[in-house]
Amino acid sequence: MLSEAEIKKILKEKDLKVLKSLGQNFLVDEKILAEIIQASELNKNDLALEVGPGLGTLTNELVKKCGTVVAIEKDKKMAELIKEKNKPKAAFAKVARGSFLKIINGDILKINLNEIIHKYSENKKYKLVSNIPYYITSPVIKLFLENSIQPELIILLVQKEVAERICAKPGKLSVLALSVQIYGKPEIINYVDKSSFYPKPKVDSAILKIKNIKKEFSDGYYKKLFKIIKIGFSSKRKKLINNLSVGLHVDKKESESILQKAEINLNARAQELSLEEWKKLIQKFDKYI
Repeated sequence: MLSEAEIKKILKEKDLKVLKSLGQNFLVDEKILAEIIQASELNKNDLALEVGPGLGTLTNELVKKCGTVVAIEKDKKMAELIKEKNKPKAAFAKVARGSFLKIINGDILKINLNEIIHKYSENKKYKLVSNIPYYITSPVIKLFLENSIQPELIILLVQKEVAERICAKPGKLSVLALSVQIYGKPEIINYVDKSSFYPKPKVDSAILKIKNIKKEFSDGYYKKLFKIIKIGFSSKRKKLINNLSVGLHVDKKESESILQKAEINLNARAQELSLEEWKKLIQKFDKYI
């Protein structure tokens, strides 16, 4: 684990700058690092995919625990530094306990994810374990959960408020929460104080775990589900029935009848419905979607 002083020294020696535009905040709390590793449930047969490895603090621990680590870093200079620190490991050579390490300089939102999975995982299984830049939290989660090859498990350090939104229950649900809970079961492992990072971010964080990840339905079904959810949340102050009537171009009396058949309160708002109730609405409004 690198201390704040050591990080500053490395950055100075290598003439590197902390790029706010890439959301670079380096973990300096050994206890939190240990909790991330423990929550990841890694074994020697696993492929761990890391997004935004930075100076490689988490990367080094992943290498100790699993068979293969592929770290994707957008910052070219930072990627070169990790390769330099890990020679010959970064050349995808064999390292401790028979593990392998590969550093890729690229943008996770632009690279061919499945190509990487096919190349480094014989059984197409992998786990996503990362301290990701906060500004790409939603796109990264969406990318992996909607991908044709989903991860077995996701462990991410994310902004505290975002983690809480993702794990919300009916009454406080959002499009983000439902888009995650449709595919897996999210939970907060622990909260992380802003002082656990250098530079110190303006917000606290949380270790988010998403397990039981799977696709139960066809792509067409998910497309319809996301469509009706987005329409339902189109105006948060309005009742669900009003949003659905306008968004799906359905007569209000017909909408009332459909909601009653689905056993959903006519005065309900979108955030109050459970995932199972949204699934009911897909069946009842199917011909209008």
